[in-house]
Amino acid sequence: MKAPAQNSLSETIFRLLAGLIGLLFLILGLGFMTFPDIVATGFSVQPATIQGLNAIRGDLGALFLGMSFFCFLGAATKRWGWFVVPIVFLLLIIVGRLISFGQDGLSETGTRTVILEIILLVLLLASTLVINLKAASSEKALKGSEIFNLKTLVAGVIIVALLAGLVLSQKKIGMGVVNSIATKVMSTDVLSGLQDGLFVALCGSGSPLPDSRRASACTAVIAGKNFYVVDTGPGSERKLELMRLNPGKVKAVLLTHFHSDHIGDLGELMLKRWSGGSRKSPLDVFGPNGVETVVKGFNQAYSLDDEYRIMHHGPEIVPPSGAGGAAKPFYFPQGKEETLIIDEDGLKVTAFLVDHSPVNPAVGYRFDYKGRSVVISGDTVPVPSLRKQARGADLLVQEALQPAMVSILKEVGQKVGRANTAKILGDILSYHTSPEDAARIAQEAKVRYLLLTHILPPLPVSDLKAAFLGDSKKFYHGPITIGEDGMLFSLPAGNQKILMKWLL
Repeated sequence: MKAPAQNSLSETIFRLLAGLIGLLFLILGLGFMTFPDIVATGFSVQPATIQGLNAIRGDLGALFLGMSFFCFLGAATKRWGWFVVPIVFLLLIIVGRLISFGQDGLSETGTRTVILEIILLVLLLASTLVINLKAASSEKALKGSEIFNLKTLVAGVIIVALLAGLVLSQKKIGMGVVNSIATKVMSTDVLSGLQDGLFVALCGSGSPLPDSRRASACTAVIAGKNFYVVDTGPGSERKLELMRLNPGKVKAVLLTHFHSDHIGDLGELMLKRWSGGSRKSPLDVFGPNGVETVVKGFNQAYSLDDEYRIMHHGPEIVPPSGAGGAAKPFYFPQGKEETLIIDEDGLKVTAFLVDHSPVNPAVGYRFDYKGRSVVISGDTVPVPSLRKQARGADLLVQEALQPAMVSILKEVGQKVGRANTAKILGDILSYHTSPEDAARIAQEAKVRYLLLTHILPPLPVSDLKAAFLGDSKKFYHGPITIGEDGMLFSLPAGNQKILMKWLL
């Protein structure tokens, strides 16, 4: 005699769960419609243009509001068939995420999200089994009054009112959000949260060619509590700050060579390091012969601005003695292709010659700290010195140019009358490393992980990654990652792990 009551209770519970899922979808839908940028950021989606915001409002807003409608409809009418719509969409969303994991790798946010989506899918599937499943064959034909009635009309009016209220309250809500964002931005310090070890962050994985996803060459290396930056290409200083890597804590910059795409933001980094840390001494800038000219030029170019900053903020905040940079040139002993330039706090940094002709000198760097090692190639063709320094390294950060793709750009440039650009694209083929050659170097040197950076040509969409890699995976049997700005690779001291997470 208790069975009907138990069935009624289970049905009520699952109807309530379905309604709560509908409420979650409703909140997300309203959020995407009214505050698309804020809500999308929670999903690690960053619209690049106004058109992107439009797509988020329309597509994602409509998706979640639609799923919400059918969840509420199924819960209200006791017809499990309405749950098929959100179930199908959740299945497709999960499939899409799994494809992304296979193509682009795992991420913490993506993993958490797919787990939540699987839980929601299971609950909706359970609802279809419990709510009137036994009576499905005897269900009466659907009547329009089940959908279009006073209740749904009231619900629709409430949703429209909520949407209108959110739109009209954007100014007030926005000011409230500012405090939350400011607190998060000002209080977050990635560096203080790192355990002891060696860490590599990509603050610029692009090249001289414009790339909406990548700043020009910049790699941050953290060894214990010491923060170094290798190259400072245009746009890289802002990426550092967006990644919550405080420029005020930079101990030194190491330049591989003096192409503009490797030094363009040196002045900005010197300025932000000075003002952000109230530094009393200039930023040390290591580099091969010629670094004195580069640093002197930036110091002179920023000299007037330095004076303005002191007048703006006072010498306590920006001590005059700390402005600009101090060149730290290094030289190679006769007959040697390597030299130790830093040996302190357990860290050894070795500079080594590479071949980026006609650029001369050009160097790469090897970082060794508590049993972990990272090699940064700089711009170069494959050379024995790189293979030697990369031998046994945990992580090789290797510049990469895909000749087949650059050749296509060259041909297009010739066809459309951009002769100068076509000539330059043809020239660069002779002084960079292809992904396939990078893979060969990594395999021969027994590198544990290959990270490609200085990506040429730009990859505006991730679907081009397979074409960019070409046959690389035939030559190297370890993990290969095409670098993107915001990646952080962790090499904790005391073990052999190499972990990746996103700072953007």
